[in-house]
Amino acid sequence: MKLTQKYISLFMVGLSLVSCSRVEDYQDDPNRPKSVDAGNILPGIEVNAFSTIKAEAALASRQLTYINGVNAQQYYNWQRGSFGAYDNIKQVQKMIEEAIKKGGKEYIALARFFKSYYFISLSETFGDIPYSEAIKADNFYPKYDDQKSIYKSVLSELALANTELSNLNTSIVGDLIYNGSVLKWRKLINSYRLRILMDLSKRTDDPELNVKQVFADIVNNPAQNPIMETGEDNGALSFYNLVNNRYPYFNSNDLKTAYYMEQSFVDKLRTTKDPRLFKMAEKKTSTVGTDPSDPFSYYDGLYGSGDLGENSTKASNGLASRINPRYFNDPINEPTLLMGYAELQFILAEAAVRGWIGGSANAYYLKAINASMNFYKISTADANNYLAQSAINLQPGKEIEQIMDQKHTALFFNTGWRIFYDQRRTGFPKFNTNGQGILNNGKIPKRWMYPSSEINNNNTNLTNAINKQYPSGDDINETMWLIK
Repeated sequence: MKLTQKYISLFMVGLSLVSCSRVEDYQDDPNRPKSVDAGNILPGIEVNAFSTIKAEAALASRQLTYINGVNAQQYYNWQRGSFGAYDNIKQVQKMIEEAIKKGGKEYIALARFFKSYYFISLSETFGDIPYSEAIKADNFYPKYDDQKSIYKSVLSELALANTELSNLNTSIVGDLIYNGSVLKWRKLINSYRLRILMDLSKRTDDPELNVKQVFADIVNNPAQNPIMETGEDNGALSFYNLVNNRYPYFNSNDLKTAYYMEQSFVDKLRTTKDPRLFKMAEKKTSTVGTDPSDPFSYYDGLYGSGDLGENSTKASNGLASRINPRYFNDPINEPTLLMGYAELQFILAEAAVRGWIGGSANAYYLKAINASMNFYKISTADANNYLAQSAINLQPGKEIEQIMDQKHTALFFNTGWRIFYDQRRTGFPKFNTNGQGILNNGKIPKRWMYPSSEINNNNTNLTNAINKQYPSGDDINETMWLIK
């Protein structure tokens, strides 16, 4: 199925006017559709939500480096974020309105998920945001809701979406992700609920949220709360070699010439002999320091926080690996993930380590790695050889660090800012900040400043929200409620 948004071609037709007709009789074009099926709105919403392949996130997450100038994401000097996701929320609201007209309960349930996804994305970025009054047509100055109330409400919405879908026996028309499967959507929604609950790992002492118990209740009742069971359940949007359906960096000259692998990321994969490195990176062009008996020796990277000039020189001397050419040569490449099965297994492993659920943390963790190997199409033999290394298994006292290091690898150049947010929450993996090129006084930012449009259009509510949350003002290094 093509992923391009469907457009309705409108043709002008002649109107025969009679002398007694009134002007207002012709103000409504009878040939212009006044409504559109929710199933025609859904594909565009899905494409927007599932488009999570973002180079800027890979730079900030120490997976890639950039040499065509000082990049704000790589050197941690970003400033203001965007409220653009509210436009996506308005589109979801439009789908709800059209679904209500024709009784499309499945679209209303999916809308709960998409609205939750966008609101959480905004809250993760800034902290408190407009939520309860965000898209009311008659309110141009929406108040800011506190982060706790947003997360609490979103968890309720997601639970309701799962319940509503469980009562339906229908196929979802227009669905590009799961070809209409209600069950697979329920698996994604419940898996996403677990992600949100894990995001609240620093808030387990809050009795109103009851994070541990809610997490366990989902996992321990798969009949009511099905979650992803294999890679076939991935929340993935595939690409096709068709106009507007190709991999987002296909034919990107910038990706081809300016993006290189990050050194500490490559070092990690080289040290553990991780075969996924060959899928992610291209061999460096220089043979300096290589060993024909060691295929991993042909790969290196540029230091994320390193001096731009030094990185550029190293790259020009052929001593660093570019990102694998498939990322800019293959129009199909790999799908973009909103959330995948591998991520879910890492979440379950972390939950087991924290004592939220029973079962073996190591077993969940190894399933996650194996799922990542399958995603990258690593041969079974190579995957088994990698997993057979004793150092790969979880080590006492280092479990969270190992889980996050492996998650860092599994989510390479995919799933948006997910690994950055996990690092912000746990401190792992370690992102280097000791290079000569680092900005922001060597600090990893914790958030984005609110958009300037809010200063101009909703300043009173914005000022109240900033004063309530951040003692030092609207600063990228301030700590939001979620991670305190």
